[in-house]
Amino acid sequence: MANLAKLSLSEEEELMYTDQLAAILDHARDIMALDTDDLSPTAHPLELRNVFRPDVEAASLSRDEVLSQAPASEDGRFLVPRILGEAP
Repeated sequence: MANLAKLSLSEEEELMYTDQLAAILDHARDIMALDTDDLSPTAHPLELRNVFRPDVEAASLSRDEVLSQAPASEDGRFLVPRILGEAP
């Protein structure tokens, strides 16, 4: 395979990669040996379901209440420091 990919490998690397490739092929052979005739194809091994709660409209805080908890505000908005000294 290294020759086909035009890779130059040392003898030590060839032995290491030969062992690794053999292990991968052995694992693939084990998977191919499994009887999967009675199994239907799936896109995901587990049943997927929505785990979100229903979207229910509820009362929220007023702008003044929210801004009262902010470190700084100006003209009804959060006041944050300039980024990298950029002018507005």
